[in-house]
Amino acid sequence: MDGNWNLLGNEWAVDMLRKHVTHGATRHAYLFTGPSGLGRRTLALRFAQALNCTQPPQPGVPCGNCRDCRQIEAMSHPDLTIIQAENEGATLKVEQVREARRSLSLTPYQSRYRVSIFLRFQEAKDSAANALLKTLEEAPSYAVLILTADNPEQLLPTIVSRCEVLRLRPVPIERLAEFLKAHGAADEKARLIAHISGGRPGHALRLLQDPSALSFRDEKLADLQSLLPAGRVDKFAYAEKLAKDRDMMRSVLLLWLSFWRDVMLRAGGASTPPDNIDRARDVESLAGSLDLSETRRVVSNLERALARLEANVNPRLLAEVLLLDWPHV
Repeated sequence: MDGNWNLLGNEWAVDMLRKHVTHGATRHAYLFTGPSGLGRRTLALRFAQALNCTQPPQPGVPCGNCRDCRQIEAMSHPDLTIIQAENEGATLKVEQVREARRSLSLTPYQSRYRVSIFLRFQEAKDSAANALLKTLEEAPSYAVLILTADNPEQLLPTIVSRCEVLRLRPVPIERLAEFLKAHGAADEKARLIAHISGGRPGHALRLLQDPSALSFRDEKLADLQSLLPAGRVDKFAYAEKLAKDRDMMRSVLLLWLSFWRDVMLRAGGASTPPDNIDRARDVESLAGSLDLSETRRVVSNLERALARLEANVNPRLLAEVLLLDWPHV
């Protein structure tokens, strides 16, 4: 494993964590933030490996081959606990946090540290977050807690204040495109995926390895274009179909949000290329038909719809209101 733990980007974060390991300055709790697909979970697993590796080739660098490293990579280590909601957009429950606390109260079975990784902690109810506070305040010396979230503002301030916060950043587009080409992508496809993934290596690799993901995106962005001039009956019919699968609806809204953000930036005079570079003509056309306030309203409505979807608001009603409020162009 290389000095950056075989990760792409965020060298500063790896360097900081390596120093914590090598200098015996490990904190009891960390919070890794940044958008999904950026590598938060992978960084957490690599950190757990660095903490517990028995054959490090150099200080703070896990070998990746010893029993502990292999088990952590497979998320099957006896001293590693992964806590997350049942699926993305669901709720992390207080019972899951209490079970993790019981695990942390036990001394390590095999390694130096017992590590608990709480994925997408913004999905925790306040009761679940509060249940973790005492452990964050009084964690055993052998315990390391790692939380991940989209951004610290989604969490209770009392949680954030008890963690070492690392705000991870997207990888530059050109660098990510080169990484994808090294993984077999043709030049044009690598550039497209690097842009639409927003510099998120994990998301980019999923798009590269799953051809159906790009087909799904093309289909749903085409739906967006056809819905803009559609009448009320067609929009109601589409909303009914969309609301039948909450997970799919969330994926569609995220795609639409990415596209409308491009339109909003262009309407505001931004000169940077859109994330959806293959839809640049559609972005330009809409930006020329709408003013900045209209596009900003659509973006805000989509962001609110995603938040309400995760709060279990009726998805069909949510989709109907969202589509009816779109500009008719």
